[in-house]
Amino acid sequence: MKIYKKINVYDAALDRLRYIFDEFENVVVGYSGGKDSTVTLNLAMIVAKEKNRLPLSVIFIDQEAEWQGTIDVVKKVMYDPNVKPYWFQMPIVITNNASSYERYSYCWNEDEKEKWIHPKDDISIKENTYGTERFHELFEAIFKKEFNTQKSCYLAGVRTEEAPKRFIALTEALTYKHITYGKILNKSREHYTLYPIYDWSYTDVWKAIHDNKWDYNKVYDEYYRNGVTLNNMRISNVHHETAIQSLMLIQEIEPKTWERVAARINGANTIKHLKSKSFQCPKDLPSMFLSWEEYAIHLANNIIQEQKYKDLLLEKINKNKEIYSGRLIIDDFYKTIIKTILSSDWDFTKFQNWLLSGDVDTYRRFYKKTNYLRNMLKSTKFLETHEKEELLKYFKTNK
Repeated sequence: MKIYKKINVYDAALDRLRYIFDEFENVVVGYSGGKDSTVTLNLAMIVAKEKNRLPLSVIFIDQEAEWQGTIDVVKKVMYDPNVKPYWFQMPIVITNNASSYERYSYCWNEDEKEKWIHPKDDISIKENTYGTERFHELFEAIFKKEFNTQKSCYLAGVRTEEAPKRFIALTEALTYKHITYGKILNKSREHYTLYPIYDWSYTDVWKAIHDNKWDYNKVYDEYYRNGVTLNNMRISNVHHETAIQSLMLIQEIEPKTWERVAARINGANTIKHLKSKSFQCPKDLPSMFLSWEEYAIHLANNIIQEQKYKDLLLEKINKNKEIYSGRLIIDDFYKTIIKTILSSDWDFTKFQNWLLSGDVDTYRRFYKKTNYLRNMLKSTKFLETHEKEELLKYFKTNK
């Protein structure tokens, strides 16, 4: 349940940040060049100035295959005298969702220096001394090395509007004192991640940017001109599983970036020519298959190149297929599996997003409750056999 207060989200976020700055000797903003991190950065800058806590530490992990528009706004931020820059342009490994044959992209590989999508900046951190090359592990590792003995908070622009489960996760349990809107990076070192704009809507974000005349990533303007829906306006590396559709627009929006992406990222050019068919589930079931399940298994057997990813996918299917076998949901379940296969999403981000959607969450709750009642029904001694059979038939029909 949401509780609405008289204070608006802008002022509430500033109050949260004032508290955070008072609690933590070291506050670091995670910046991606996206709209949400833009708002988080600017709000944190306001409070840092109020509390005489400048320069403000800002982290950007450069994944190389970035929009030029992103690099432009990042450079402005990193060269701001009020910012202490942590611009990482160092060897890291990220998933390549543009290809079924080349699972990983090795960013900033010195052996392919002539193919880098954009050059390294003079002020960036170029050596990876953090003990891991995997993107999602870097944040904790960076904090451990750079801010080991400092009580530290990492600010990120995560919002609950984008996923119902995220709303629950950021409101039901305490992360730090009375704060729920975050997660623990390392409790023993007092390192935390907090999301001060967790309750903002996308309209709040754009209103704040407009009203305050904050600089923002102009790729959003190009997305808008090209009719991209709000949910698909992703500012991330261009072959990320949630941003891969951007590969179809780069050539028009940033032709020079496209030339470098096509030469550097395996599978990018194929997706550009196949357009949405390369990673989207077709609207209609191909005529040679009897069901979406059969089509999904066919794709798994013929597209997935590495056995370990095929095994992971089959494990996901086997673990969930009984729950999502209902008449109205089974096709949607296998269509999501198909999208996962076509986008080589072996982190299962698309599948997880589907699980966290409101309709699917409601169905899952109903299924578990009904399954519990069905099992109780079988064991009760106070119903006649024909009554049990009638109720079990009802459960089966209305599954």
